[in-house]
Amino acid sequence: MNDEQLLRYSRHILLDEFGIEGQERLLASRALVIGAGGLGSPVALFLASAGVGHLVLVDDDTVELTNLQRQIAHTMGRVGQAKALSAKQAVVDLNPEVQVTALIERAGPELLDRQVPLADVVLDCSDNFTTRQAINRACFQHGVPLVSGSAIRFDAQVSVFDPRRNDSPCYACIFPPDQPPEETACATMGVLAPLVGTIGSLQAMEAVKLLSGVGEGLIGRLLMLDALQMSWNTLKLKRSPHCSVCQK
Repeated sequence: MNDEQLLRYSRHILLDEFGIEGQERLLASRALVIGAGGLGSPVALFLASAGVGHLVLVDDDTVELTNLQRQIAHTMGRVGQAKALSAKQAVVDLNPEVQVTALIERAGPELLDRQVPLADVVLDCSDNFTTRQAINRACFQHGVPLVSGSAIRFDAQVSVFDPRRNDSPCYACIFPPDQPPEETACATMGVLAPLVGTIGSLQAMEAVKLLSGVGEGLIGRLLMLDALQMSWNTLKLKRSPHCSVCQK
């Protein structure tokens, strides 16, 4: 690291558990972020500020005025712009050293098969069940850890699924693909603005821990937040012996 990097990341380096070695691992890493909205905004900004070397931002949507209530990577001046490009600009403004690839595409099987093997970690910041299942399948097929988050109204959850560990369940173990829940969207149900910031920040923290090799992650645990009561609950997770994804 050069002198400017040593200064920029000095608060990481001061942590005994992290140090220069942890920061160098971050600088050499690549994170794939699926979704540049409510969750993807804080994820991208915190990964950039932490010094993740290469961010790949995937989103096929454009910035709308209603997004600005919670999607903090975007601005009034970028309404109408592709979210992936808007989030890239926010990242570059924050930390110009980070390499950013913006992909204005839907996260379908072809894109995932192309991008997931290149990543050191994948962060699912999407907003629909089908995409979450596709991301999970790609991560377990290619052996890349997945940090998953979701939020609606006042409720949210986050977990880590790591195919490199035999004791890690996958997303499909908990939410079987053949049992889709009733789809809910912010456009019809609403969402409290800081809720997505809270969960996105937790996703970024789990990703930084994975990439730097620091601490114990949320593998085998689902962390759930009820923001109305400000109560946290943890559900222990196990691999399903009948899972169609990780038991193949």
